[in-house]
Parts: sequence; structure tokens; C-alpha cells
Amino acid sequence: MKAGVIGAGAWGTALAQLLAADGAPVRLWALEDEVVRAVNATHENPLYLPNIPLSASIEAISDMAALGDCAMLLVVSPAQHLRSVVAAAPAGVPLVLCSKGIEAGTGLLMSEVAAQAQPLSPIAVLSGPTFAHEVAKGLPTAVTLACADADLGARLAARIARPTFRPYLSDDVIGAEIGGAVKNVLAIACGVSEGAGLGLNARASLISRGFAEMTRFGLARGARAETLAGLSGLGDLVLTCSSTNSRNFSLGKGLGEGQSAADLMTNRRTVAEGAFTAPVLREAARAAGVDMPVVEAVCALLADEAPLAQVIDALLARPLRPE
Repeated sequence: MKAGVIGAGAWGTALAQLLAADGAPVRLWALEDEVVRAVNATHENPLYLPNIPLSASIEAISDMAALGDCAMLLVVSPAQHLRSVVAAAPAGVPLVLCSKGIEAGTGLLMSEVAAQAQPLSPIAVLSGPTFAHEVAKGLPTAVTLACADADLGARLAARIARPTFRPYLSDDVIGAEIGGAVKNVLAIACGVSEGAGLGLNARASLISRGFAEMTRFGLARGARAETLAGLSGLGDLVLTCSSTNSRNFSLGKGLGEGQSAADLMTNRRTVAEGAFTAPVLREAARAAGVDMPVVEAVCALLADEAPLAQVIDALLARPLRPE
């Protein structure tokens, strides 16, 4: 099964490296000409994944039409650009969505966006605890591969799986996507806690109560609780909320140290998806009648609606309630 990857950031490049680990040909579509040149000439992506030697069987391209002979496409574009990218992809090819977020303006999950933009293409979702540099180095992890078509899911899993990269199949596409989207927002909150020096107890409490918010929202959107408690939900949440390798955690840490969201977001080459997902998630939760106070707090900080101390005090002053 010849594979293509759409998006040559750190995660897209790492996935291309994963798929090419046995020397299989992989096409990697990149927006930047400098990335195409570097990958093809030096077998490296110094812009997004420096110091990682890439397989010679990875061919970087800038023409989306060159993906037409691929049997599957992994889509790793930023969530807010996924619609236009998928619309430009070859029709009818199975799409494995690796972007995490909710589309602004529509409140749609990535699978719903892709279904509108490319209705002839079967859709799967890949999500889980996956720092790009670790996957590219061949360090072990496990992920959720969600697909409504069990046979297609099994074929995709067989192509993606490696000794150090273990996909677990699910048919709960919504659950896999909600876990990936919500955890980015919660990672910002945990970064804020780190930057503000609130301690490890506070971080553990935020992870736990944030997971409760993720579960409430997921169930309201039709997800299954076991999916949210799995690799694409709790697994990815724990990873992203625990390390400055997470772009979202790093953004939150800067907020907790007193920097402004505008300054932190300016001139960033990489995207902290949680910053874009947070206000969309807040509106979707309000519309569904789901209480998400940690998400509300992150939105307040990102929009500079209240000072940090006030936001923290408001969370701690919430009425006592059963767990």
C-alpha cells in the first residue's frame, strides 16, 4: 500500500519516516519549497524536524497531484487549514486524519470537515501520545486508529504498524477526535500551572478535572467513554500535559509566567492548536450545555479577558460539588 503524507511539519515528517522505515516509498507533500529541497537533497527537514536523518525512500513534493497513485494519505495539516488541503487532495483515496482540532466557524470535527471537502474518500483518524521527534527516532508508543469501516481500518493498521508503533483499532471516530482536540486546550492549562509555580498537585488536579470535562463533552457529542479513557484521550492528555515538548504546554507556561498570548503566538513557526481550538470548544460546550470551567479559564487567558490571579481564584472558588 503506497502511502503519502500531506504536511511536512514535525509530525508529518515523523510519520513519513515511520512509513518509510522498511524502505517503502513514501511521498511527502510540503508547502515550503525549502523543505522539499532539503528533504530530497540532504534527507533532512532542518526547518521542522532537525537532526533526524530521514529515509532515502521519502520523496518530498510540492504538487498535490503527485499523490494520485497513493493508496492512502495521512493528512497532517493544521486543523484550521484542513478543509482547503483535503479539497485539493486526490479524490477517493482513504484519508487518515492526523490533525487535532475543531474547525472555527462551523464547530465541526476534522472527520466532518473532510467528509464535506472530499465526500468520495473513506476516512480514518490516527491519534494518541506521539511526540514527533520520538516517533521519528523509533522510540515506542501506541495510538488509536479509528475507522468506521473495520476492514479498511485493519488494512490501514497493517501498513502503519511498526515494532515500536502499535495502532489499536476502534470504530469510534468521534471519540478519537474529541480526545485529541480537547487535550490540547487542557495542556495549555497545565502549562499555565507550571509557569505560575502552582506545583505538581495542581497539575495532577487539572489533568483529572480536565479529563472529566473531556468526558462530559465527548459523551454529549456521541463519543464512547472507553475511547476517551484510551490512548487518544487520557493517554494523549497525560503526555501533552507533562512536558515542554508540547507546543500547547509551552504556550501555557509562557502565559503562567506573565507573557501575553499575542506575544507568544507572534512569529511562531509551529502551531499550538489548542489556542485555536479553545474558543471554538467553549462555544460548542455552551451550546451543548456542557460545563467546562478549565476550558473557560484557558479562553479567558488567551483573550486577555482577566488577569491570571483572577482566573486562578475563580477556578478555586467554584462551589463544592460531588465528584
